[in-house]
Amino acid sequence: MNEPLLREVVPAVIAVLVRRGADFASAEDAVQEALIRALEAWPDDPPRDPKAWLVAVAWRRFLDAARSEASRRGRELAVEIQPPAGPVPATDDTLRLYFLCAHPTLPPASAAALTLRAVGGLTTRQIATAYLVPEATMAQRISRAKKRIEGQSLDQPGDLGTVLRVLYLVFNEGYGGDVDLAAEAIRITRQLAALTDEPEVAGLLALMLLHHARRASRTGPGGRLVPLADQDRSRWDTGLIAEGVAILQAALARDRLGEYQAQAAIAALHADALSAAETDWVQIVEWYDELLTLTGSPVVRLNRAVAVGEADGARAGLKALAEVSPDIPRYAAVSAYLHERAGDLEQAAGLYAEASRAATSVPERDHLTREAARVRQLAH
Repeated sequence: MNEPLLREVVPAVIAVLVRRGADFASAEDAVQEALIRALEAWPDDPPRDPKAWLVAVAWRRFLDAARSEASRRGRELAVEIQPPAGPVPATDDTLRLYFLCAHPTLPPASAAALTLRAVGGLTTRQIATAYLVPEATMAQRISRAKKRIEGQSLDQPGDLGTVLRVLYLVFNEGYGGDVDLAAEAIRITRQLAALTDEPEVAGLLALMLLHHARRASRTGPGGRLVPLADQDRSRWDTGLIAEGVAILQAALARDRLGEYQAQAAIAALHADALSAAETDWVQIVEWYDELLTLTGSPVVRLNRAVAVGEADGARAGLKALAEVSPDIPRYAAVSAYLHERAGDLEQAAGLYAEASRAATSVPERDHLTREAARVRQLAH
């Protein structure tokens, strides 16, 4: 059976059932039963239109289950209608499913898991392995998410911004087990980009591609973290960079700037530099100014301080950092870097050590610990 084809059509099949009146959980159950039937029937008699076949079989399964429930409870099934003959429309239903899975009533982690399950077509086991949690834990998370959106109308879905945040969350989870979440997020975002002409969707896709292009150079032996300035740029994927830049340029030409386009523009400037020393930091600061106007995010303000330090000198960077709350994650690491650049080695070493204690991952903690030791040695 063609697994890539199934992963492409299953979200649309679920969406068709939901649009016709099935609740999300029942629709997914019916589609899973249809897939089991497909495993039995398709090898000997493959359908001309796999999606239409799955819709017809899944809808019958849903109606059978609903009739049984209606009989048990002594009431009629309100959604019993016959599916129309002919091709099944895809675009609107699939797009609506994106929005339903990223409904604002769902916590981000649950929305991400549900998106991978229903839109990405991954199994619960694959998602659990990718997130490094027991399968039972992930099954409960997905089940709770389904119950939470039960009864939500597809006419009142989550907004596009929520969908994009969920997809970016999936992308940033990285890799675990046999599912590459970064690659999976790119695949799903490509699908979304094909369904809508919103520039911010293209901006997010470009951002993912530009970040993904640097993936091979981000870690060294033993999983050691390699900072951007020290990465081997010959290992960057020039094909992904070219594609990301082309997608970004087309989005920017629409003149409807959003935060993902601005972030992608910054990533593109890093990708364009042949070396860290040749990075156009002045233009990067300008893009951070745009991004700060769009979001007002303290994290953006923190990253801007680094860019200002590179463009105008460490003291200017520290002045920009003074406008950022010290409670922001990675504040101590940024402060340490800027103090080191300014020649305040003793203070930088202490700040690197402080940052290492607050690190949220082992590679980051180890990197900051090494930085603290290196700068301490320089100071003596």
